[in-house]
Amino acid sequence: MKAKSLIIICVLLVLMLVSIACALFPESLTPANQSLPSTSKQIDPTLVPASCDADQGTVLIVGDFEYSNDFVLETYYLEHAVALLDLTGFVKRDMEWELPVISQVLGYMEVDRKNNRGTFRLQLPARPAGIMNDVDNDSQSESGVQIFAVGYSPNLYGDPFSAGDDRSIGWPSYLASVITDRENKDEITGGKLIVWAADDQQEFPASFGKDGLLFTSDDPVAPLPAGYSVVDLDQTPFNIIRDEQVSLKLYEPADVAVKDFSNLSYSLAFERMFSIVRKEYAFNGIREKQPDWDALYSQVAPKVLEAEKRNDRRLLFLALREFTDAFKDGHVGLNGGDVGRRVFFEEAGNGYGMSLRELDNGQVVVVYIQPQGPADLAGIRVGAEVTSFNGQPIQEAIASVKPLFGPYSTDWAYRYDQVLFLTRAPNGAQAEVTFTNPGQTKPTTVTLKSVQELDSLFAADIFSDDTPLLPVTFEYLPSGVGYIRLNSNYDDLNLVIRLFERALKTFSEDEAPGIIIDVRQNSGGANLGLAGFLYDKDIIMGQLEYYSEKTGKFEPEGPREKIRPNSNQYRFKKSVLLVGPACFSACELEAYGFSQVPGMIIMGMYPTGGVEAEVARGKFELPAGMSITVPTGRYTLPDGSIFIEGVGVQPTQRIPITYENVLSDQDAVLLAAEQAILKP
Repeated sequence: MKAKSLIIICVLLVLMLVSIACALFPESLTPANQSLPSTSKQIDPTLVPASCDADQGTVLIVGDFEYSNDFVLETYYLEHAVALLDLTGFVKRDMEWELPVISQVLGYMEVDRKNNRGTFRLQLPARPAGIMNDVDNDSQSESGVQIFAVGYSPNLYGDPFSAGDDRSIGWPSYLASVITDRENKDEITGGKLIVWAADDQQEFPASFGKDGLLFTSDDPVAPLPAGYSVVDLDQTPFNIIRDEQVSLKLYEPADVAVKDFSNLSYSLAFERMFSIVRKEYAFNGIREKQPDWDALYSQVAPKVLEAEKRNDRRLLFLALREFTDAFKDGHVGLNGGDVGRRVFFEEAGNGYGMSLRELDNGQVVVVYIQPQGPADLAGIRVGAEVTSFNGQPIQEAIASVKPLFGPYSTDWAYRYDQVLFLTRAPNGAQAEVTFTNPGQTKPTTVTLKSVQELDSLFAADIFSDDTPLLPVTFEYLPSGVGYIRLNSNYDDLNLVIRLFERALKTFSEDEAPGIIIDVRQNSGGANLGLAGFLYDKDIIMGQLEYYSEKTGKFEPEGPREKIRPNSNQYRFKKSVLLVGPACFSACELEAYGFSQVPGMIIMGMYPTGGVEAEVARGKFELPAGMSITVPTGRYTLPDGSIFIEGVGVQPTQRIPITYENVLSDQDAVLLAAEQAILKP
């Protein structure tokens, strides 16, 4: 889906016309590359459908659609509509062509979330305001025709028009009346177009021609009546429809649709999923990222088959977990449903009532004690240094832990969770802990017995449990510095943008000494390019690539991503971006954009998560209520290297992980950012 090819406009006054259906284009057609000898346009009357008067045509478009991948209609966008979308960008093959504001026409859309379907209604204006395109491929210059598709067009920026910050770029490919080929630069291969001609002297392609492409020099052409026509590209030759009301279908791209194998047997579902992932995994060919596919299949497939023979959902979950654990990629995920939750609580739902943190100098200290928990009752206090766990030196004990929140894209995220899961255990497990409390000089060794508790897990987890309900919150710090907390890009995107700009506008008008943008608790969603409010030049991002069945290689899709300047610009004397490993995926794209704003200071104890890929096309529904997500799109730099994945957005000023900082009752990173703004 093009990020900004979806916008709305008001409905224009409609002239109700009486219309009837037109016949098929006849088979004897003038090839486009054979121009007519006369200097004036010649129309063979035998090629003009006899039942079509010049002032008749379609006036109302209705239709329906189905969708399987709910991330767009149920998460990112809440104000839905369809629009009549000018296809001049496709005629020109310009993926960065901007849709003219005046050409847009709004249509009503109703979404049935329960059944993943919807309907729409679009009244056509008496005279559309699109771009005229001469597509008959002869040597003469005519007025041409206006060419449209009907496409999904939600409200993103709070303005129904495709203007300013909310440009519609390229041509529609998601929930559109045309079918596009993702394997071939979104070439249109089927569906229906809406075409308008001012007179009956125009011609239009009647088939795709020998090259299989629309609007190219080998397209045969045939006469087109005046007014509106719906052109059915699925007929050969194309069929002109002139009914007063025409029904269209909007298509969800096949590659975006969820791969639903839930009704298959365990083994067949795994086979189908594995065969796709093996080819399309985003980081195939990347050292230390691509699994050993043959070895992985040999390891997991027999266990899936055994789970099938026993009809054992738990065994299936454990086999699938082995599969996902083979990746070094934080975007690979397994949802085990109720079985997965039960297994997690069996393995790690109990703890010893304490949380640990590892410092830069290698020390491991207690940062949380659950009141009346095992550690508390044994005399362990916050600030204690732990030197031994179950008879092993603490560093060795940590290194032996296999955390359960994986897979992981970076070593630092893996290490953090090794420390976190050191104190997780099955119910009734015992651990011998050697520690030295603050103020003591001699270590003490105690034996702890695990109990059912999650407080110590949440206390040190990088994902805060106090995230506000709104996706963006902002306030003045006591010093007068403006503080913006960007909590989520996986929410009502319109609301995210409006709240973020509201914060910038408020702090700008009050002449705040600087702003702090905190993305440390943002787990991603959709990159909105919010840095465009702070910089008046394009910010070049990664090039999105997907595996191509035609070439057997990863190929670019669309132009290189960029953040464009917003219409409204805001400037501050100083700006600081706060980053951490809980910022991953789209949050990292957002953070990277902010990092490119001149003068931006990036602060944090850690980089962002280093988890960056595109997952919309890699969702698999499996039996027993389980599902797997595997990224299939990757972002690359001009030299071919991978963008952000495994690296993250690095702090320019790293805050040390010290005894004082991890035990402070204040946010050490936020305090440092505030001081950086206030100092001369």
